[in-house]
Amino acid sequence: MNEMLYYSDFLTLTAELASKHETSGLDQTEEQKEFTQLNYKRMERWNKTFHVSEEALFKLNALSSKQKWFVITETWCGDSAQNLPIIAKIAEASQGKIELKIMFRDEHPEWMDKYLTNGTRSVPKLIAFDENENELFTWGPRPEEAIVITRHWQANKDTISKEEFHVQLHGFYAKNKGIAVENEIISLILK
Repeated sequence: MNEMLYYSDFLTLTAELASKHETSGLDQTEEQKEFTQLNYKRMERWNKTFHVSEEALFKLNALSSKQKWFVITETWCGDSAQNLPIIAKIAEASQGKIELKIMFRDEHPEWMDKYLTNGTRSVPKLIAFDENENELFTWGPRPEEAIVITRHWQANKDTISKEEFHVQLHGFYAKNKGIAVENEIISLILK
C-alpha cells in the first residue's frame, strides 16, 4: 500500500480487507480483523446518515484559501470509523477548498511520530495545512467528550471492562450523531 488515499479509495480498501477477513497495519490479530469488518459497517452507516449542518456549510463557504488535510489511521481503529466519515463529509462539503488524503499509521511512522497524542500513536489524527504547507491545526484522535469517556475507563480499568468501555464510547458516538466532531473541526478551520 504505502500511499496516501482519497476517502473513497480508503473505503474501498477497507471493504476489500473486511471481505477477506484481513486488516491494515502491523498487528494482524483476530481482534483487529474483526474490528475492520465492524468498522466498514460503521463507516457505511455514517456515509448514509451524516449530513454537514447548515451552520458548518456557511462557515466552509467563508474559507478564503485552500487547505490540505491528512488523516493518519488504520482500518481496525474504532474511533476512525466513527470520525473519518464526518471529516470526509466536511472536506467534500468545502466544494474543493479542502483536499483530504488518508495514510496508514504503520506505513508512515515519520508522520505518526511527529503527531503523537500524549506520547502515544493514537489514531485517527487529522493534520491540516494551508496552500503554502504551513500547519494550520491538528485534531484527534477523538472529540473531547469521547476523551473524557476514555480517560474515565483508563483510570478505572479494574472495575470497567474493555467491552463496557467500547459500549460507552460507541454509544456516545451513536447518540451524538457526529455533532461533536463537526463542531470541533469547524472551530479549528476558522481560527
